[in-house]
Amino acid sequence: MKYLYMLQQALVWIITIFWVYQIMVSVCSLIKLKEKPLLVKKNHKFMAVIPAHNEAEVIKNLVDSLMKQKYPKELLDVYVIADNCTDNTAEIARNAGAIVLERFDEEKKTKGYALQWFLSQKIEENVDYDAMFVFDADNIVDENFTAAMNKKLCQGEDVVQGYRDIKNPTDSWITAGYAIFYWTMHRFYHLARYNLGLSPLLNGTGFMVRFDLIKQQGGWNTKTLTEDIEYSLINIAKGRKLGWATDAIVYDEQPVKFSQSWKQRTRWTVGHLQCMKLYTKDLIKGIKTNKTLMNFDGFLYILGIPMMLITFLLLLVNLIIYLASGMTTSALLWNYARYLGATFLMPIATALLILAVDKRPIKPMIKGLLCYPLFLGSWIIINVKSLIKPDTRWEKIDHVRDVKIDEVV
Repeated sequence: MKYLYMLQQALVWIITIFWVYQIMVSVCSLIKLKEKPLLVKKNHKFMAVIPAHNEAEVIKNLVDSLMKQKYPKELLDVYVIADNCTDNTAEIARNAGAIVLERFDEEKKTKGYALQWFLSQKIEENVDYDAMFVFDADNIVDENFTAAMNKKLCQGEDVVQGYRDIKNPTDSWITAGYAIFYWTMHRFYHLARYNLGLSPLLNGTGFMVRFDLIKQQGGWNTKTLTEDIEYSLINIAKGRKLGWATDAIVYDEQPVKFSQSWKQRTRWTVGHLQCMKLYTKDLIKGIKTNKTLMNFDGFLYILGIPMMLITFLLLLVNLIIYLASGMTTSALLWNYARYLGATFLMPIATALLILAVDKRPIKPMIKGLLCYPLFLGSWIIINVKSLIKPDTRWEKIDHVRDVKIDEVV
């Protein structure tokens, strides 16, 4: 029994220290720090890269929003990679003003492969772009996005994530759950770390990479289902901080149905597990080599699923102690209640705080707020299922929400 008590206390301390650290970092998102100075003052040349697989329903709105950027038109080229398309995505994108490249590869279908195929050609052509943007085909982009990213480039940033907002937050409780999740991550994870001089992470879409860095790295060499997180961890392990641009806004479509969300989040979880396997050693090596809090913080990110398992272990240890008559029923119930409460009730309070701080209306999000614990709880089940039987197949999420940038604004 003595060793069970010791294990219980050790697990409590590990969980407590992990979450106290996360909360302390998150608080720094409420502190507005001094803007970085400009190292140069110029309008850079960009290319916007859009991998698209059968996206005829939405691709035009994205290209149109890029054509409407408040930025010199000759300094922004829009490329669409029509990736294994069987519809008229290529034709629609071309008619909207994009430069279209068509790719067919039945074995390598993910966005990471499409980017590597495209960028290897551009590196070989020695194109004169200063940086590239990456978007998903369902996005629409705020008219000031390019100017905001140009400012970050002038400040010396190499890799910058834009603000990924949601174009359909009130379509269903699922889209509302995504919206609350992203709004929370944007402020309490990405912005907080950027304010502290730590590193945010790339978030799937709406990000910028300096093209010289792409050349130096030999293109886009990712292997997992989550190429954004993988690329972030590769750079963090090498001591490179990523940037964050709150005013570079891109709007993203979220799945409306639970079945679609389950597939998407399963892919994310499996990708996270792949990144754990491939880059944990590199992150630990980065801590030893660079000796910075940024590297340690990046390592902690990869521990999200292990921390879930440690929490499960603690709940199991508490049950064993109770069955061995080493704990009262009330003590067991209290131990379970505080962890279940933190998992399912605390997020609602956090969501309300996010809506208040970001000055977003609460009434349209009530359904999402009430169902948010279910959204996060289902993610725990997805994590467990992916640990037991990881599915590495890539499955497309259909995008059909025809929303123009003027309608969002």
